[in-house]
Amino acid sequence: MCSSRKILWSLLLLSLVEVGLGVASIVLGAVGISWVRGEHKPQQGDASPVWSGLCFLVCGMCGVLCARKRTGLIMILFSACCICGLIGGILNFQFVRALNKRPDSMRSIHLAAMTLACLGISSCTLSTWLTCRLASSEQQRMFLEREHSLHHSHEMTEKEILDNSSNGIPQVSYNGHTTVSL
Repeated sequence: MCSSRKILWSLLLLSLVEVGLGVASIVLGAVGISWVRGEHKPQQGDASPVWSGLCFLVCGMCGVLCARKRTGLIMILFSACCICGLIGGILNFQFVRALNKRPDSMRSIHLAAMTLACLGISSCTLSTWLTCRLASSEQQRMFLEREHSLHHSHEMTEKEILDNSSNGIPQVSYNGHTTVSL
């Protein structure tokens, strides 16, 4: 079983990869849009790499935040961003694939956009899985801490409490009930 530390480092590394994929997809989409405007009228899928890149970028930034602060709400936020990135990547792939069927000089940009979309989809899927592992690890850690503190407080109630007002006869308290030991 992986330790929580390994999961965190993997999540941080994967989140930084997602940030890089997001920036690369945004740049590639901007270059594609500028080339399209020179050749013909822009179509619906020409800007999809920019939008999926934005989803990957936000997902990666939330992943970095999740690796730093492991609260439940941030893990839920990151999982939701990963799902949005996954959907954005799938839609980008479908739009660019439809654009790739027309004959023009943009085939290399479309192929690069589909490759980035596939990598982004994969990283979002892995990030979601790692977040679930991290949440499970954190839940187990919190359970053990709670169990340890409960065990410690239970021991404290069973300790002998000497009562000085009982004429020197030691009294023992078990779970709140006082008994005289002779």
